[in-house]
Amino acid sequence: MATVTELLQPVELDLETLLSDLRSLIGAGHPILQAAAEHLFSAGGKKIRPGIVLLISRALSPEGDLTARHRRLAEITEMIHTASLVHDDVVDEAATRRGVATVHSRFNHRVAVLAGDFLFAQASWHLANLDDLEVVKLLSRVIMDLADGEVKQGLFRYDTGQSFETYLEKSYCKTASLIANSARAAGVLSDQTPQQLDQLYRFGRQLGLAFQVVDDILDFTGSEQQLGKPAASDLASGLLTAPALYALEEQPVLAGLIEREFSGEGDLEQALDLVRASDAIPRSRALAETFAREARESLQWLPDSPSRRALLELPEFVLSRLY
Repeated sequence: MATVTELLQPVELDLETLLSDLRSLIGAGHPILQAAAEHLFSAGGKKIRPGIVLLISRALSPEGDLTARHRRLAEITEMIHTASLVHDDVVDEAATRRGVATVHSRFNHRVAVLAGDFLFAQASWHLANLDDLEVVKLLSRVIMDLADGEVKQGLFRYDTGQSFETYLEKSYCKTASLIANSARAAGVLSDQTPQQLDQLYRFGRQLGLAFQVVDDILDFTGSEQQLGKPAASDLASGLLTAPALYALEEQPVLAGLIEREFSGEGDLEQALDLVRASDAIPRSRALAETFAREARESLQWLPDSPSRRALLELPEFVLSRLY
């Protein structure tokens, strides 16, 4: 299976330009915020989200050229994503991300919150300057969804009565909205038809959901090295994802452990065993495979190009993290 770097090969040079442009865009701010932003953009990261925007932009262009507005859209996408990670890490009190110290552990909580706000504000400003109302609407929606997903996640902790819809909605807000709406925005900048815009949106939505469900499975099956955080950390902090929700249907005794917030000796281990002993993981895997298939089907209409081939391999790549 290809690595991310191989998959993003058609836009490899574009991504290098993107990084240097991001550094200059964030430029003349406050030295601490600048240090925080610099730190984030150099903290590795696979750049899948701006990569998708660039691949779609190239796949939609007959000569495979990129306009300055498409490049800027990719930069805004990465800014929004990075801003959301900074805030996520503060909320989750994570000490590292991708093996690098998080902003709040390197500076402090106040700086991290401000750095996230600063990036959201920067993104909004550059977004407005694209002078395309449709694109502004799509990406402002994402910023709302990200905040909404974060709030919902907090409200439904340890709540065994939440519906599967609630979980999917939250996953959409936190992960899929950015990919779906920025994919659609790339189409808007390329003057695509309403049907094609819907398909681009659908690609991003289903890919994002597949990505999230795979993440949620790995929380139960992955090793600490693979995850970069302790296994079952979602469950331990009361976040009920697809595997936990499926397991609750089969193992009602799990509800009691969750509702008492794993306060008893060995509660968390027992909960993990219940999830692993049920059909929850295979069912979650089937769900991720469905989303991935739907993502792939959404882009069949694109004319053949290296970028199209890369986009069609992405859903497979997302699933390959499970094996």
